[in-house]
Amino acid sequence: MQQHLPLLPVDFCCRFGVSWWPRFLELQFSQSLCVRSETSTTMSFSHLSTLKCSTFSLSSGKFYGNHILPQAASTIPTLDGEAEGNTAGLNFESTKLRIKKMFNKVDLTVSSYDTAWVAMVPSTNSLKDPFFPECVNWILGNQLYDGSWGPPNLHPLLMKDALLSTIACILALKRWSVGEEQINKGLHFIESNLASANDEELHSPVGFNIMFPVMIESAMKLDMNLPLGAPTLDALFHRRERELKSGYGSNSEGWRAFLAYISEGFGKSQDWELVMKYQRKNGSLFNSPSTTAAAFTHLKNADCLKYLRTLLEKFGNAVPTVYPLDNYARLSMVASLESLGIDRHFREEIRSVLDETYRCWLHGDEDIFSDAATCAMAFRLLRVNGYDVSADPLSQFSEDCFFNSLGGYLKDIGAALELLRASEFIIHPDESVMEKQNYWTSHFLKQELSNTLVQDHIFNKHIVLEVEDVLKFPSYANLGRLSTRRAIKYYNTDSARILKSSYRCLNIGNEDFLKLAVDDFNICQSIHREELNHLARWIEENRLDKLNFARQKLVYCYFSAAATLFPPELSDARISWAKNGVLTTVVDDFFDIGGSEEELVNLIQLVEKWDVNVSVDCCSEHVEIIFSALKNTINEIGVKAFKWQGRSVTSHVIEIWLDLLKSMSKEAEWLRNKSVPTMDEYMTNAYISFALGPIVLPALYLVGPKLSEEVVRNSEFYNLYRLMSTSGRLLNDIQGFKRESAEGKLNALTLAMIHGNRVITEEETINEMKSVITSKRRELLSLVLLEKGSIVPRACKDLFWNMSKVLHLFYAKNDGFTAHDMMKTVMAVTEEPIVADEFCNQSHV
Repeated sequence: MQQHLPLLPVDFCCRFGVSWWPRFLELQFSQSLCVRSETSTTMSFSHLSTLKCSTFSLSSGKFYGNHILPQAASTIPTLDGEAEGNTAGLNFESTKLRIKKMFNKVDLTVSSYDTAWVAMVPSTNSLKDPFFPECVNWILGNQLYDGSWGPPNLHPLLMKDALLSTIACILALKRWSVGEEQINKGLHFIESNLASANDEELHSPVGFNIMFPVMIESAMKLDMNLPLGAPTLDALFHRRERELKSGYGSNSEGWRAFLAYISEGFGKSQDWELVMKYQRKNGSLFNSPSTTAAAFTHLKNADCLKYLRTLLEKFGNAVPTVYPLDNYARLSMVASLESLGIDRHFREEIRSVLDETYRCWLHGDEDIFSDAATCAMAFRLLRVNGYDVSADPLSQFSEDCFFNSLGGYLKDIGAALELLRASEFIIHPDESVMEKQNYWTSHFLKQELSNTLVQDHIFNKHIVLEVEDVLKFPSYANLGRLSTRRAIKYYNTDSARILKSSYRCLNIGNEDFLKLAVDDFNICQSIHREELNHLARWIEENRLDKLNFARQKLVYCYFSAAATLFPPELSDARISWAKNGVLTTVVDDFFDIGGSEEELVNLIQLVEKWDVNVSVDCCSEHVEIIFSALKNTINEIGVKAFKWQGRSVTSHVIEIWLDLLKSMSKEAEWLRNKSVPTMDEYMTNAYISFALGPIVLPALYLVGPKLSEEVVRNSEFYNLYRLMSTSGRLLNDIQGFKRESAEGKLNALTLAMIHGNRVITEEETINEMKSVITSKRRELLSLVLLEKGSIVPRACKDLFWNMSKVLHLFYAKNDGFTAHDMMKTVMAVTEEPIVADEFCNQSHV
């Protein structure tokens, strides 16, 4: 059950000179949403003004009382701060409200093409009358000014869509001998644009090369005024014959499914009984109104009729090109909100969608299981959000099955992409179906990316970017803020899709999603920048910058917190994470190179005693600086954790640090004595000495849920820590092997080669280590995602997984924490705002 987070503490606002709500208002005042200046990006906390505002509760969405909260001086001029602030707040909330309402209804545009085929269905009482006269009337009333039918303001690259829809509407009107004026205007449009039918640069509706020539022939047989024998028509007919010959030659199940999907183009020559094997429980064929209308015309199937009537009851006098799409659309909304980093604003709505999806999953709902993209997306979202779902249904989308389906024949990149995403969440040893799925989908998508026609096509540019992103950044190395920034960049607000005709689902590719995501990203980043400034001062105040032996890694340490724990209310957790990250780096360097044996022993003794006189009990200035910083930070975390937990946890944080210091001391002893531990001895110590304990474990007390002593002493808690740290240690040892070998240090690779039962090469050892890492990572993910029998709250388990993702990113190619080549990535999270207009403009083709 979702636990409410506490109110943002007032001391958070006072400490950083900012409240997230006033900063949001400040950002909204800027027309570009992210006006940058030297003063705004290098803001000092000494330049503060006060602003009377209200504290905002993230758990209830209400305002509580008035407080005088310090705010960083704004560089943005305003005419009336209170009025503009209210407007900005209302805009933010109204955008959220519009998105919330979208969960209640899936909006689909109607299709002139499919409506025409429904209009052509004859009455069962008289072949001279239409069964659905309302569709005929809709066609008569919806011709566009240029004589075409289809969506208004159609993109020029969709001219073939307009041609196909227009000829279908002409045939429907001619079938019932009405609309002569509209027919003539439509014929003029076709004649004027017929050359576009052979333009391979244009996007083609599914089956266009077969359907359009057939329908042109039908028009000619009805003595319509078309240029008979024109070279363009000849080329069309030749292309149709080539495609049919190629398809019949393959004789694949995918080809047969494709022919069934475009059955309306074959009339009486089609084997309709064979086509009916594709009929679904809702009465449709392929959820396609045009195919279903044609089937009813020839077979008078009652379920087909029921489906068509359902459509017209829902949409009025016209029909869409695909229906139903509700499950796919709502799941796409959830997926978009999660990828854009704004799902926390819609927890109730998302939970409602997932609960209903889970119910459908358990009942084997055809609408979910018959479509690869919907099934894969449902599986991924359910599994990631803690629902117990089996991977077995994905076996129907194995490589052979997929390419023998309609989607496979059409090379559905979107479906393959969803299958690839789903395949990354393996949590059980017996999920080989997902291993295979990951292999073939990644191979297929890489092949498609190499296809220049796919790459160059403007309507594919966003999906191409998505595919490249997923192939480059697997989910286990994808950090929240980084992936959000890329998702904003790739988000397509002009998401015209095309089957037999183009269509839009207003729930997918909605501009409100993008607007809210940009606002939210910049709000969070403004807070992150100011926290980073606070941390820089903390380093100076604690004299950590005076320790010349220590690496200065504040920015990286804070980045790993801000990239994963980004919401404003998690400030305490971010600060704890970052400070302990800095301190573990300092202590690691102190034990490696900066401290003498006497100093190392002295530091451990000081932490064990705790209440000491630093001016007397510290044997050196270095020890005094490090111990004082440790003690101040641990006490500070203890005070903050008490507010969240309602109990003291300081002793546990001290214990965590003592475990680290003692494990580092053992490694230093091995190095001094030139000892060679066994692999088990090394790993038992190394997962602690890797120093993730002080970073992750204290932060768990600061993310919301209350953690009892029973929970933090439970084996589940220990296993989460062990798995995260073990895989991290091995990642580090692989990338640091050459450097550490040169320094005379032992690590897992060295020991594996020393203690192996056979002669083993470095490459073989690395491959074995990678297999272990994969196994540990999946075991960790399983603990994080599975709720049955778990006592550690999900919000806490996520921190272990987030740190694992940080490590996989840092050590993807080299020791990223030690190197400096990640600075550009860090800046994208902490320093570079998103300009909304830049992404809005590129979304429109």
